[in-house]
Amino acid sequence: MPAENDPRVFFAAERTLLAWLRTGLAVIGVGFLVARFGLFLKLIRQPNVDHSPPVFSSLIGIAFVLLGTAMIGIAACQQVRFCSELPADQQPNRYWMNFSVWMASLVAVLGIALAVYLFCSAYPLPVLLR
Repeated sequence: MPAENDPRVFFAAERTLLAWLRTGLAVIGVGFLVARFGLFLKLIRQPNVDHSPPVFSSLIGIAFVLLGTAMIGIAACQQVRFCSELPADQQPNRYWMNFSVWMASLVAVLGIALAVYLFCSAYPLPVLLR
């Protein structure tokens, strides 16, 4: 490949973004598992008592979900910054360079929505208003 048109630099950066996206999704998954595993243990011990999720496991799970979301969001911001400084001769032709950034942003927004859902299920609105 000629040195004046080498898109490998961009594709290496995109692979890095996708690796961070994959890692962030794994951390979000662990967070959801931790947040719900406390409820599972509570239901196993006392099946007919209280079905609210335990506070400690919910907080740890929400922290993991927010950590994974932050990882994805920061990786997307780094990709945007890198692509804006990339010379035109290293950008691939006829390729939508922002697709991976849009997908990472969508996953980050959904991660925030999951954190809000987990928080609201652990602390229902009437409890927060007391």
